[in-house]
Amino acid sequence: MAIEGEDDQRAKPFLPPGDDEEGKSSRGLMARVWEEEKELWVVAGPAIFTRFSTFGVSIISQAFMGHIGSTELAAYALVFTVVVRFANGILLGMASALETLCGQSFGAGQNHMLGIYLQRSWLVLLPFTAALLPLFLFTTPVLRLLGQDESVALMAGKISVWSIPAVFSYSLSFTLQMYLQAQSKNRVITYYAALSLSLHVLLSWFLTAMLGMGVAGVMGSTIIALWIPVVGQLVFVVCGGCPETWNGLSCEAFKDLWGVVKLSFSSGIMLCLEIWYNTILVLLTGHMDDAEISMTLNINGWEMMIALGFLAAIGVRVANELGAGNADKAKFSILICVATSSAIGFTLFLIFLFLRGRISYIFSTSSLVAGAVANLSPLLAFSILLNSVQPVLSGVAIGAGWQSTVAYVNIACYYLVGIPLGVVLAYVIGLGVKGVWLGMILGIAVQTLVLTYITCRTDWDHQVFAARSRLKRWLVSKPDNEDPPNEA
Repeated sequence: MAIEGEDDQRAKPFLPPGDDEEGKSSRGLMARVWEEEKELWVVAGPAIFTRFSTFGVSIISQAFMGHIGSTELAAYALVFTVVVRFANGILLGMASALETLCGQSFGAGQNHMLGIYLQRSWLVLLPFTAALLPLFLFTTPVLRLLGQDESVALMAGKISVWSIPAVFSYSLSFTLQMYLQAQSKNRVITYYAALSLSLHVLLSWFLTAMLGMGVAGVMGSTIIALWIPVVGQLVFVVCGGCPETWNGLSCEAFKDLWGVVKLSFSSGIMLCLEIWYNTILVLLTGHMDDAEISMTLNINGWEMMIALGFLAAIGVRVANELGAGNADKAKFSILICVATSSAIGFTLFLIFLFLRGRISYIFSTSSLVAGAVANLSPLLAFSILLNSVQPVLSGVAIGAGWQSTVAYVNIACYYLVGIPLGVVLAYVIGLGVKGVWLGMILGIAVQTLVLTYITCRTDWDHQVFAARSRLKRWLVSKPDNEDPPNEA
């Protein structure tokens, strides 16, 4: 089998035919960098665009809600910034376990396992999504207990119920994306992302401006926009788009579920702690309705989509190379991805540091808002700079399967360092919003240093062994093979 055959060509999918170790070592550095950049952007480009599209759907919905009324806008911002983002974070994290398994299996040439892992992930994520329903069904009473304005609480409860189909779309969307990315089938992801974003603008305008459906029109369009990629990708997979990795529904999906559950929950905790961390800024300051806070958070959110694209790309690259037994290529991929993402982050850092308040005139004509944004711009710039490195290191952890370790790191750095420091700086020293944000930046900085140390100190040859041991333990025989699977 591919996992045991060190000489099996399927275990080296990224090496051109006839490329031996001597040839590989003799290649120039620039040629290696160019080759790796191409491999990286095959995943990063579509991943960034897709995340821009998903985030764009939310921003477009928010814009249309603003035209309906201030109460609707405040309620929508509250639901999607807190409740939906929490669900989105933990589901994206749990789905990243599939990125580990599919990426390593594809690198090892176990193509038939990708479809089985996809089905196992569905069996884990869909029931968990159902378990999140109380968050959406009881939003109004929870907000009342927290002292939220009655009209906003009632509207938020209505929007939360509308959000339930959207949240279920995340379970299928994230898993399908990671299944397709692991085998570099990214065009279909990009096409449907572009289609959903375009239709959302048109449909939202038609339902609200032409038919006057209000909140129901915006939320109905949002649901359709989020389900278009899911249906399209699902049809692509089951109707012959992935003949080597999809062999139909299989009873094998019900085997070894506990291992997938553990890896999924570790992944979910890891990424949820990261994504929800930024929401703490809003909750601690209570400035949800302030234009400058909303504006800077949206800018930071857009930039974060670039970072999450690189997170997906390096996760796939590391997983593929570890599955293929290429420890050196995994290390080289990490180096190139960090360098590329850092270059983009540093460019944006300079832009936001020097333009400062002038950025705000894209969204507002108020000089007061511009002044407030200028005051927050240095913190935004440093956040963007750190976001260009930290998610890449988290992606390395996903590709290697270290989710549980990084979850502990995140708890320590974010919730024992960042948030306490933010509270002290904001409320004891009196820095307010800037204090909370500065504390969060320090927490991310500590986490980045810890993950850098872990990555640099890792024995990547041992990671190859760990990846192959995991794959061998969960391997099942091919559908046309009557021999029993090879047990570890």
